[in-house]
Amino acid sequence: MSPHSLDPGSVRSAGEVNEEIRALWLRAGGSLSAQERAEYELLVVEWAAAIRGEVIEAA
Repeated sequence: MSPHSLDPGSVRSAGEVNEEIRALWLRAGGSLSAQERAEYELLVVEWAAAIRGEVIEAA
């Protein structure tokens, strides 16, 4: 799991997080293990927060 996913102070762009999500799916071959599913869920939450931050910043 990425150390960024575990650090609540870490701020990455939605694009960076999206790249990590894509890489996870590629490594997993389209079928996630329980551990990969947990990592995916954390990444999706991080991605959503980054999207919200980018929308607020753009406004």
